[in-house]
Amino acid sequence: MQPVVLLISLILMAALSAVFVLAVRAARDPAPGPGANAKRTGLIWAMTIAGVIVSVASLREWPHALASTGDALEVNVSGGQWWWDIDTTEIPAGKPVNFNVTTEDVTHGMGIYDSSLTLLTQVQAIPGYTTQITYTFEEPGSYQVLCMEFCGVAHHDMVNEFEVVAAEE
Repeated sequence: MQPVVLLISLILMAALSAVFVLAVRAARDPAPGPGANAKRTGLIWAMTIAGVIVSVASLREWPHALASTGDALEVNVSGGQWWWDIDTTEIPAGKPVNFNVTTEDVTHGMGIYDSSLTLLTQVQAIPGYTTQITYTFEEPGSYQVLCMEFCGVAHHDMVNEFEVVAAEE
């Protein structure tokens, strides 16, 4: 997806550059012909409409904003300097999990990592708010919650763990 977005961005930047070059050339013309203002107005409206269409088309639903299913497990996570508290220590594999994340003091970045420390998902924990993220763990194992936002001298100690267990048949 990223190469496609990059290509579209480059094409649109080239088109915008061409419009500016044409505008500079038109400004050098001492006596613009009849209808020059109408052309300029039409060009501005066309660029505005194209910009809105491209923006709307590229703003699909983000994975963390997808609505979870009704059978999701609710896990509450609270953070503070310098700890994470998770109300569930075992999570079944293959079941969606809604993480409700809060913090008592400063902004923290909650990242969930697998046993090889690969980042699986993340969300900001903001004082006074509950942020939510939904994730489905496919593999049983030990997972870590680490702080991703520098929050003070003991930031490196802000670690907690939970287990993902094989789903009961």
